[in-house]
Amino acid sequence: MEILIVFTLLVAAIVLFVSEWIPIELTTLLLLVILVFTGILTPADAFKGFSSDFIIILASIFVISGALKETGVLDQFGVLMVKLGKSSPRLVMLYIMVFSGTISAFMNNTTVTALFLSPVIEISGRVQTSASKLLIPLAFGSILGGTCTLIGTSTNVASSGYIAAAGYEPVGMFELLPMGIVLFLAGTIFMYVIGYGMLPHHSGKIFIEPYKLRSYVSDIQILKNSPLIGQMIHSNDLYKMNFQILKVIRQNESIYSYLTEYNKPYKLFRLFKWDRILPSREQVHFREGDKLVVEGKVEDLLKIKETEGIEISADTVPPDETPQKNLHFAEVIIPPGSRFIGQKVRKAKFRPRLGFTVIAINRHGDTVQEKIGDVEMQLGDILLIQGDLAAFDELRASAHLTLIQQFQPLLYKKTKGSIILFLFIVAIFLGSTNIIPLSVAFLTAAIGTVLIKALTPEKAYEYIEWELLILIGGMTAFGLAMEKTGAADLMASFVGEHLASGGELVVMAAFIIITIILTQAMSNAAAALVIIPVAIKTALEIGVDPRAFAIAVMIAASVSVMTPFEPSCIIVYGPGKYKFMDFLKTGTGVTILAFILMMILIPVIWPLK
Repeated sequence: MEILIVFTLLVAAIVLFVSEWIPIELTTLLLLVILVFTGILTPADAFKGFSSDFIIILASIFVISGALKETGVLDQFGVLMVKLGKSSPRLVMLYIMVFSGTISAFMNNTTVTALFLSPVIEISGRVQTSASKLLIPLAFGSILGGTCTLIGTSTNVASSGYIAAAGYEPVGMFELLPMGIVLFLAGTIFMYVIGYGMLPHHSGKIFIEPYKLRSYVSDIQILKNSPLIGQMIHSNDLYKMNFQILKVIRQNESIYSYLTEYNKPYKLFRLFKWDRILPSREQVHFREGDKLVVEGKVEDLLKIKETEGIEISADTVPPDETPQKNLHFAEVIIPPGSRFIGQKVRKAKFRPRLGFTVIAINRHGDTVQEKIGDVEMQLGDILLIQGDLAAFDELRASAHLTLIQQFQPLLYKKTKGSIILFLFIVAIFLGSTNIIPLSVAFLTAAIGTVLIKALTPEKAYEYIEWELLILIGGMTAFGLAMEKTGAADLMASFVGEHLASGGELVVMAAFIIITIILTQAMSNAAAALVIIPVAIKTALEIGVDPRAFAIAVMIAASVSVMTPFEPSCIIVYGPGKYKFMDFLKTGTGVTILAFILMMILIPVIWPLK
């Protein structure tokens, strides 16, 4: 009866995980309650998984990753990725996979995919290809890169915790590296040679455009002792910060214009001297007091506020008005019937009337070249505004401006970011060399991020993915229930009876395939924690090293790329305008390749006998 209850709960869990009729974490807790009520588990057994050190490791990594994000360190990796994106689209895809995979080896792959989504879409525009050609490789790179280390995926950490609880040696920090590197390189080469041609090419721009992806036009001023003084338009620090310089104004007179420089009719006028000749970009050197009209992303634009020697200087922006730490921004759009249509930004007097300042403007499909104060607003213009929260609240009832979203951008805090990165590296070193336990090393680093005030305690709690911790802790207890009731033994006997005659490799192959199939329907970590107890029991029955089988299941659960249900794949599904078959075509090839490599290398790295 107890075995029947466990199998019934397993089927019910899979159905609920797939359908998501109720939240996954609630499903997990409900399973634990039923197991306790039926007497299969004691309360101590049911909640034992939550007290494991791997829960501390995961929670600490979430906090450290959040701190790296808050300080802008991860954004800097995104900027670097954009700078590398100047080659052919296929080569850029290779850069993206290597970049995301390398970082994902030490961070949650879902976080890496989400952070690099915007830079990759920007890169696709620069190399004149569809974002759909690059976003699946981004997701695949982060997933495969996560197989290289213990902390690369939550599945690895959870599986290692269960292996240790079963009485075997836990997985080492870099024990998976040989296998992971081969899987990562093989998957990357497959996508470069074959997969890229299988990816769809969707013409047109990405329709979902959060503020991070929009380009705005704004005014900045060069101050005294600025490093920009003496630099040229085609080679300067602003260009390195991803800005396009549209116009240079010196003493209220335009001395350079991007549009006229690259406008052929204007060049013809210049040839016959029918118009005043403006100097070319090679002839313009910046001077103190120059005002520049620039175009760039919001995150880059707001970094100007903390860059020495330059500042946002639109006519509407009083300098040094708002302290850095209290920056509040929002986007508003000019709706039909707005009284501001046709009115210049300066004449609208937003600051005295409505309590906010316009610092940039986005006009979809058009380039604004005037100074912000001189721009005549049009229907559909998006204004980037700065002000206090009370002013934003009043906008919600306005018929003349529609509030799109509020945000508080993450600015690059170099010193704190460097300290956190140092703490993370030290934690990895101390934990992987067994100088101190891995859980203690990462917990110390996480505490350090709060002590240096990179995160508040409240913010640290927000970054922890509690639903994932509940899922892992609960499914660990479910694995224990399978062992205690004999359900794992029954499944192991069935597998051994039908497959043992084919040899241990056939049995291992069966577990890898079952795990891969199961991860298409449920969480990778949950699938691994369901199969590992059975794999261990089966290994004992046929005289194979149980740890080798458990690791095979763990790795199989970490390479789920056949369907878009893996969180990293879900993130790119919408922006890439993908269909289910796009993942099935490319992901199946990668998965078959991974299966072959696992069958060859696992018995070599972790001998079965």
